[in-house]
Amino acid sequence: MTLRFLTAGESHGPALVGILEGMPAGLALTAADVQRDLLRRKKGHGRGNRQKIEGDQVQILSGVRRGRTLGSPIALLVPNQDFKNWENIMGAEPSAAPSARRVDIPRPGHADLVGKMKYGFDDMRDVLERASARETAMRVALGAVARAFLIECGIHVASRVVAIGGETDATPLNVPVARLNARVDLDPVRCVDAAASARMVARIDQAKAAGDTVGGVFEILADGLPVGLGSYAQWDRRLEGPLTAALMSLNAIKGVEIGGGFLSAAVFGSQAHDAYELRGKKVGYRSNRSGGLDGGMTTGQTLIARAAMKPIATLMKPLDSVDLRTMTPAKAHVERSDACAVPAAAVIGESLVCLVLANAVLEKFGGDSLGEIRPRLKAWRP
Repeated sequence: MTLRFLTAGESHGPALVGILEGMPAGLALTAADVQRDLLRRKKGHGRGNRQKIEGDQVQILSGVRRGRTLGSPIALLVPNQDFKNWENIMGAEPSAAPSARRVDIPRPGHADLVGKMKYGFDDMRDVLERASARETAMRVALGAVARAFLIECGIHVASRVVAIGGETDATPLNVPVARLNARVDLDPVRCVDAAASARMVARIDQAKAAGDTVGGVFEILADGLPVGLGSYAQWDRRLEGPLTAALMSLNAIKGVEIGGGFLSAAVFGSQAHDAYELRGKKVGYRSNRSGGLDGGMTTGQTLIARAAMKPIATLMKPLDSVDLRTMTPAKAHVERSDACAVPAAAVIGESLVCLVLANAVLEKFGGDSLGEIRPRLKAWRP
């Protein structure tokens, strides 16, 4: 892998930390470029109070000088402002004081119980602090760096929400991918159609009033991709692999599809594939049912991926569970949470796709600086 990244930090710890290695030198980058996507992640109808507490102010610690990347590892820091209220609970130094806010009752659908069993923890706080979706703020920050690189390469990545709580938006896109985010970011659920958006908002409000949560589906699109990213030559180099793996790694995602996806399994082959046609002296596609990927490689058409997010596992009206200290029935632990996070998940999904696509571009056209990469990319494009 050409581009590598790591994140560290707990939900209520001092900060989130990220390191991105492999970004070439010469890329224009400022904290404001990263901040923009962090603020987009905080939005969306149904989000909880944590978004009002955390400012998500990013700091660039290394790898950038005077607004340009150096080719060395880029280190980012996002302090957790709520840590001041949790310092005695989440501090790193040993303490003889009783552990406050310990968690003994697991939440169905969360990592609590299995994480306790895997690592042998006594207090499931040790699980949920890292398993929390708070960590995704750093993945968004790192993805923003990858996005800046892709834009330099003429590639744009955007997203929209197509379903929440069973309410759907099947509106065909009528704006370029490069302008899609500017449009849907103005909507409370990042939806294209206003009527569908109103139905989704009502569904979220219904769930919140009942102490429940709702999930949904978001769509990621990438335009301007050169032909031939990825490879058919080995199973682990087919681009569908890292793309779906990245999206499935996102908290609460239970399904990913490319192009026609699962619907392709219900139709004849004549309705599932993209016929070729001559366009002057070039070969073109009559449709994009494959979602921009054939045989593990980009076709040059718009990449289309969708991810299905289950309802968030923390319910204000909790499900039945078991108190593991007393081994008696109990209601599940309640932690501060969202009624719906699908709009935010779409932004996070964009960031993950940006990281995968940036890596794919670097694998094919890579060099130590943008000055090396630009002419290679230009020479390859038709």
